[in-house]
Amino acid sequence: MAASTGRIERVTPLVRRVLAPNPSPFTYTGTQTYIVGSGDVALIDPGPDLEAHVDALLAAVRGETVRAILCTHTHRDHSPASRAVAAATGAEIVGCAPLVLVDDGPRSDESFDTDYRPDRVLADGDRVAGAGWTLEAVTTPGHTSNHLAFALTEESALFSGDHVMGWSTTVVAPPDGDMAVYMASLDKLLARPDRIYYPAHGPAIDKPGDHVRRLIAHRRGRERQILAELEAGEGDIAEMVERLYADIDPGLHPAAARSVLAHLIDLESRGLAARDGSGWRPGQTLSS
Repeated sequence: MAASTGRIERVTPLVRRVLAPNPSPFTYTGTQTYIVGSGDVALIDPGPDLEAHVDALLAAVRGETVRAILCTHTHRDHSPASRAVAAATGAEIVGCAPLVLVDDGPRSDESFDTDYRPDRVLADGDRVAGAGWTLEAVTTPGHTSNHLAFALTEESALFSGDHVMGWSTTVVAPPDGDMAVYMASLDKLLARPDRIYYPAHGPAIDKPGDHVRRLIAHRRGRERQILAELEAGEGDIAEMVERLYADIDPGLHPAAARSVLAHLIDLESRGLAARDGSGWRPGQTLSS
């Protein structure tokens, strides 16, 4: 798939895709920018501000009218190219709200795009439409507090950004990432009728209900493992990660620790875990 970087790939009669040249252990083969429509188009997740990628996007829409540039969230592998594309095409930047956050720990994804300035912020259910296509905003916070997905009503498809990816579980890293909110957003997607998801990273998901249920089961399983660690007297996140993530590259353990922290914060809110100095212990609900 990496060989397709910069090329226009036809996905459906209404959807094209251009892969950015930013592969990494956390972006898989890179960020996928989607072009919706023909002649009168929208771009979803313009990606990183890399000259080669911006040039590829502009070549892909040459001779067409770009009605809108939509951003699912403001990590730097998703939104920075919006400014260069907008300057070249005159399109408005719409979608998620701006978010500036000083991170307080190791990340397993990109930092935030502090220069993102949308012309219009979309709320849940707001629509952007063009010739033959309609995109509806679906609020899906959790990975970030400002995350949106976009539903293409004509094809019962959902551009899921990083909320649901086709190759890996989603990073939920405090302080902005929120596990309880993320799980609620997964439940929200289960109630929708979408027949296929197009994530920003990884392949399309053609059985989205089954996929989302697996993601929920994975998170609940990890939660049970963390609770077992607490019950066994282990309250140090780094020690938990050594056991719970023994099968992954140790270089990824700092990022895994952020995920464990997200779970612990969620468990704390439910009375199942409690802070104990610099560590954690079972909460009153779990102990009773």
